[in-house]
Amino acid sequence: MDTDMKNGYESVQHSFQLIKCTKNHLSSASSASLCCSFSTVIMSEKGMSSTGSKKQEKRHAVCIPFPAQGHINPMLMMAKLLHHSGFHITFVNTVYNHRRLLKSNGAASLQGLDGFRFEKIHDGLPATDDDDDATDATQDIIPLCQSIIEYFATPFRELVAKLNDASEAPPVTCIVSDLSMPFTSPVAEELGIPIALLLTAGACGFSSVAYYPELLARGLLPLKDESCFGTGGLDTAVEFIPGVEGIRLRDLYTFFRTGKPDDVIVRFNHQKLENTSRANAIVANTFDDLERKVLEGLPATLPKVFPIGPLHLSLSRIPSSSALHSICSNLWSNEAECITWLGRREPRSVLYLNLGSIAAMTPQQATELAWGLADSEQPFLWIIRPDMAASGGVVLPPGFLAETEGRGLVAGWCQQEQVLSHPAVGGFLTHCGWNSSIESVAAGVPMICWPFFADQRTNCWCACNRWGVGMELGEDVRRGEVERLVREVMEGGERGKDMRVKAVEWKRLAEDAVSSDGSSSLNFERFVNQVLH
Repeated sequence: MDTDMKNGYESVQHSFQLIKCTKNHLSSASSASLCCSFSTVIMSEKGMSSTGSKKQEKRHAVCIPFPAQGHINPMLMMAKLLHHSGFHITFVNTVYNHRRLLKSNGAASLQGLDGFRFEKIHDGLPATDDDDDATDATQDIIPLCQSIIEYFATPFRELVAKLNDASEAPPVTCIVSDLSMPFTSPVAEELGIPIALLLTAGACGFSSVAYYPELLARGLLPLKDESCFGTGGLDTAVEFIPGVEGIRLRDLYTFFRTGKPDDVIVRFNHQKLENTSRANAIVANTFDDLERKVLEGLPATLPKVFPIGPLHLSLSRIPSSSALHSICSNLWSNEAECITWLGRREPRSVLYLNLGSIAAMTPQQATELAWGLADSEQPFLWIIRPDMAASGGVVLPPGFLAETEGRGLVAGWCQQEQVLSHPAVGGFLTHCGWNSSIESVAAGVPMICWPFFADQRTNCWCACNRWGVGMELGEDVRRGEVERLVREVMEGGERGKDMRVKAVEWKRLAEDAVSSDGSSSLNFERFVNQVLH
């Protein structure tokens, strides 16, 4: 590293160290009633009759996810594991998502359990009517991130204060926040409460954010001009990020593809990194064997990282009879027909397609994907979210359903972990969100990777180049390529067979990680005892 580059990098790192050591004194708002509204709380008889000293002894964790499906899911899993470990839990949703959860799962779904309750805070965005189609869609990321930066701290601080004043629950002893909620560490510091951040992305995806200062110092970011947006400008190899050496600039965090350093998402991620440096610990939904080199190579300015995943497999330590399993986090209604339909299929015969909770196709992409799927002649389960259909972005081409009758099912939403672990599923066409990626790895299912944004390109790169379980579908989707990749995975071409062998091995390693003496289980125990004590 030359002198100017080194000085630039050290300057940025020094600023983070200063931030880490400086309290951000935030003003309290005047009226909690304007910002917070509280759901019904169902407390146990034990909780209601406990003495004050017993309430003081019970640990109380406030869990707050980033307000999107892919973040709510792992945070709820984390909350369930903490509750199973003896914590009182307060789970915080936005009013918008609270309404969506009620709509999808029914009025009883958020009443809570003994020592597990739900609260909600406003997000500062314009309200929608309860019957508005918009309540079936994830909110626009740009204004949501802007509001998180500028608005969320006040209602969250007021909520924690209210919880501490409540007589029916123990005082708040810790906060478990999504790493993508950059206001939470300053609030925790102000209140003198330990805070841990849940990394819902993979360590590989987070490494782009963690090494953002060095990307700046080396002049790779921000992009100089629009010419850098072309394939050539983004094909620059990045060699200095541990664990993903050789990755292209285009495969890093896509929100950094801008020439504007004051871009909302760039500022959001800058604050996210600052917030992270002030936390007591990071817990990550990954496991050591999958991302060891990336985890070991994260900058020393970050707090200790505890890999405790795959979280959905860790839930197996909770007895099947526990009422915790009845708490749902799906923002769309699961269609039970999916599992019934899979039950009538041969082992490893079905391709599962799901692009997650945010990504959207153009009409042309939907047409090419549909006909490639039809031409492959493989059985399939295709999830098309209600909001994708309502927006007109996905219109199945005329004749497609007739052509695939008897071998395909199109549904609105499903229980993905259950689908991926079903013996009938033999492949997964995915957007490569982290939840989908690690759930596919844990199920031993090879992937056809079609990434869209954020960390998805990094996850795709790792699936194809590090883990050996993925093949990438090009951005310019063509039916012939879709057919070829589907046949390779499902009919067992040479590469498809190799992917399947590696997928089975990753499945074994994921299960080992969450066994009673596995690395993730031991890390979870250390995290609870060392950080949330």
